[in-house]
Amino acid sequence: MNIIVAIDLIDGKCVRLVQGDFKKKKIYNHDPLEVAFLLENHGISRIHLVDLDGAKRGKVVHWKILEKIAKQTRLIIDFGGGIHTEEDVRAVFENGAHIVTVGSVAVKKPTLLKEWVHIYGNDKILLGVDVKNNKIATHGWTEFFDIPFFDFLEEKNNDGIRKIFCTDISKDGILSGPSFSLYKKIIQRFPNIEFIASGGIRNLEDIDKLFNLGCRGVIIGKAIYENKISLSELRNWQEKNNNN
Repeated sequence: MNIIVAIDLIDGKCVRLVQGDFKKKKIYNHDPLEVAFLLENHGISRIHLVDLDGAKRGKVVHWKILEKIAKQTRLIIDFGGGIHTEEDVRAVFENGAHIVTVGSVAVKKPTLLKEWVHIYGNDKILLGVDVKNNKIATHGWTEFFDIPFFDFLEEKNNDGIRKIFCTDISKDGILSGPSFSLYKKIIQRFPNIEFIASGGIRNLEDIDKLFNLGCRGVIIGKAIYENKISLSELRNWQEKNNNN
């Protein structure tokens, strides 16, 4: 299972939100590159880099941060936030991302997403599905759509999407535990999907449980920044579980 650390960007700084609320942000570091170095030095191999400004504005803002991290580390980077055109996708890859994370496009321009899967391959596209009270959220969790959640996943699976992460916004940033029951249903219904859990992770026990559910990855944010889980603990967890 991939341990993936989230670096969320607002105004060029490393932040975390509470339940997706831009008014409830906390700055953890003014230099995302410094955070990336720290993670890499502690054995983290992949980051989930999110341009929250870009997600809110509908266009990518933090190209330079992506480029810096890509050039100065060996981290695998999946990058999302404000990606709406093929030019955006191409530029994200050109600036060093290994995987493009898409969300709003999957809801508003599904045909375009199918084209990207065809052009770049489904191993290069990560679909982020953000949900709150069974409603799908887009644009940095500022717009909500009455789309049946599992019907939406079924459609994307049929379109060739094979990498998905799901964030229960009600769990995000409050360290209340992940949505285990929701994730279990997703994994059982879509066994061919490489599913990544996101939101609410508090401790190593949560990671163990997600691993045992069949999650192929877990995105961790606040638990690390609030020192609920140490990077040394994560390194040990990876060495123990991924070598068995």
